Amino acid sequence: MFFQTRIKTAAIVILLGGLAIYASFAGYYGRELVIDAAALIILAISLDLVAGYGGMVSLCHGALFGVGAYVFASMTAILGVNPWLALPVAVCAGALFGFVVGAVTARTSGIFFIMATLAFGEMAYVYIFENRALGGDDGMSGVVRLDASWLGVDLNNSLTFAIFAIVLAAIAYVIAAFVLRSAFGRTLVGIHSNEQRMRALGLNVWRYKAGAFAISGALAGLAGTVAAQQTMFVSPQMLSWVTSGETLVVVILGGLGTLVGPAVGAVLVTFLEHQLSNLTAYWHMMMGLVLILVVLLGNRGAYGLLEDWLSRKRKPVPKQEPEPQIKQQDRAHA
Repeated sequence: MFFQTRIKTAAIVILLGGLAIYASFAGYYGRELVIDAAALIILAISLDLVAGYGGMVSLCHGALFGVGAYVFASMTAILGVNPWLALPVAVCAGALFGFVVGAVTARTSGIFFIMATLAFGEMAYVYIFENRALGGDDGMSGVVRLDASWLGVDLNNSLTFAIFAIVLAAIAYVIAAFVLRSAFGRTLVGIHSNEQRMRALGLNVWRYKAGAFAISGALAGLAGTVAAQQTMFVSPQMLSWVTSGETLVVVILGGLGTLVGPAVGAVLVTFLEHQLSNLTAYWHMMMGLVLILVVLLGNRGAYGLLEDWLSRKRKPVPKQEPEPQIKQQDRAHA
């Protein structure tokens, strides 16, 4: 069950606020890292929604991410559609693809579910890779950013776009938290806990799984639009299983089934990757060691460990009551 505790609220506010402060004082490259982190936060939250709370470990979230990016890119770069119209269409495209994946794979579980989602992701990847109208393996350039000049905001400015990406990450968290606190979210957690019992109660399980994947796909598509606008370029690699695997690593590193943890993991991975890659060419090995360490320390992720430590620190120590006088006298006689 999901609870929006004070620790969770403080953690997400400090995390996103810290990114905003860092972007304000950092240079261009630092702001690019912040945008990377914000897009990854949205994608990781979308995966945690279905994997952490629905028990549906997916390897097609890279494809959901890429679908949102490519729909936004094709509408703005090829069709010349206003980006403000392309954005919701791209989000809806991610939701539709997610719904299809969830509906088809609803009756599978475990390794079979993982393989089925992987197959969906690879089909989407191959389609984009071979489609010359979308640039094929060369990708597609000329993606247009949102124009907010009518509000006096220049999203072509790196700092402004970084703050915009952080705001979208905050909105994605609020949406995911609202869904998980609703009756739909509680039912989804119930399905994860005991699917057979929920079926016996007459619940139409596939609808909830498909619906959860649709919401997750919408958030992943939103992350894709942020990534597409950041570089103004999209490529088939965005849809590959590697993207899905890296996102799953981020969620596990931060804390599966915590919602805040994936956001923490996204920031850690983004900045650790930058720092370690400057120190050694074997930075992937270093990241692997960090992941192994976090798992061995309790399989709760970085945020899970922090939350557990803070909870135990805040827990009051029970006072030891004085022994009754009668018992003390009885011991004296004995």
